[in-house]
Amino acid sequence: MKNKPVAIVTGGASGIGLAIAETFVKNKITTIIIGRDTKKLKAVKQKLGDGCDIQAFDLKDRKGIPAFIKKLVKKHGGIDILVNNAGINMKKPLIEVSDEDFDNIIETNVQSIFSLSREVVKYMLPNKKGSIVNISSMASQYGIPKVIAYSASKGAIESMTRAMAVELSPNGIRVNCIAPGFIATEMSAKALNNDPERKNKALGRTPMGYLGEPKDIGTTALFLASDAAKYITGVILPVDGGNSIGF
Repeated sequence: MKNKPVAIVTGGASGIGLAIAETFVKNKITTIIIGRDTKKLKAVKQKLGDGCDIQAFDLKDRKGIPAFIKKLVKKHGGIDILVNNAGINMKKPLIEVSDEDFDNIIETNVQSIFSLSREVVKYMLPNKKGSIVNISSMASQYGIPKVIAYSASKGAIESMTRAMAVELSPNGIRVNCIAPGFIATEMSAKALNNDPERKNKALGRTPMGYLGEPKDIGTTALFLASDAAKYITGVILPVDGGNSIGF
């Protein structure tokens, strides 16, 4: 029998996912970190120690998800928290985005989240308890050029959050979503530092005037997953320094 809560964090080997995993481990939540890069996963294991379990798995292998989750449940005694953080982005003008490009983003960012959530929920239902935290983006809050597929995927995640919350909350499973603003990660630094105009625009419409840190998302995910948020479900929470309401 497990004596600590068990969480899954997808894409947990870097950036926002790593910050969430780190926050969970520090708060005595056994954290299963799923990623594709074995080297990064091993480095995370070294950093976080016995509080985490690293699992190399490609979430695009949707047929393999049921057996994979069954194995994790058997190993850890159940899953209490699921953080759907894994996602990919692509910056291209609309007319250059091929059907394959679009499908690839939707498969990773939407379809795999659905399949993973469905399988985890099967094990949460008998306990009448659980928390799912999806990670969206400001790209779903308003129009950003050259990220059409990514924007579509994040809009779908927010709609899924509401639909799942209404269906699952009567069974004690809360479903919420975080919409991060401009967070200082390796990925965002690369994008913004190569595009000073975009960076100035991002900061100019952020009332707090600076980029957020990955740990800002980590502490928010911890809050939403914990009993401190026991009466919160179906919420899309921007953590963006006011960017989504900035002028």
